[in-house]
Amino acid sequence: MGASQSGQVHKFQDLADKTGFSIEQIKNLHSRFLYLTQDEDTLRREHLENITNLAINPIRRQIIEAFFDKRNLGENEKGCLQEIGFEEFVTVLAFFRPPKPRIPEEEVKNIRKEKLRFLFNMHDTDNDGVITLEEYRRVVEELLSSYETIGAETAKAISDAAMLEVASVTVGQMDPEEFYEGITFEQFMQILQNLEIETKMNIHFLTLDTTTMKCGK
Repeated sequence: MGASQSGQVHKFQDLADKTGFSIEQIKNLHSRFLYLTQDEDTLRREHLENITNLAINPIRRQIIEAFFDKRNLGENEKGCLQEIGFEEFVTVLAFFRPPKPRIPEEEVKNIRKEKLRFLFNMHDTDNDGVITLEEYRRVVEELLSSYETIGAETAKAISDAAMLEVASVTVGQMDPEEFYEGITFEQFMQILQNLEIETKMNIHFLTLDTTTMKCGK
């Protein structure tokens, strides 16, 4: 038993070094992982779908899929996994970790780029390196779905207009017959260049108390 506990401590230390979380945070996340999986070794989509706060999020599908997207797990291949272990779970959550104070500017830039890549992957659902109008429209429609007064046609019009605005920024004036393929990652970074994503993209998951977490039916 002592050897097993020692091995877990070593594993937690490796994860802390890899993700930037503290050992205490890794322990807390492990408790949440076991709570979600009901003490199983792997996490599946249905485990995340049962989180009440996530269930009411209009883009919960993209959030859940992000945990199983190989691009977010440091793998060099495309596609999604059917289930993930604790290490993959922590790896994805690390994208939401706020940067430590007083770190070098170069490190801030790297963190920012990693977070933007994560967000880009959430929108680029077919893994082709471009956020198409259809993909963008789907996200906008899901975001607006909570507003009962906004119908599908209105949501479509909003997303189309927003994409055309993006096109004017990234590629300039387009001819009427010209087809806009979509947003590349470089253009995505350009669009969000004034957003402090490195500090704004975070979650309160670390402070959750497992005794008060509720799962929906």
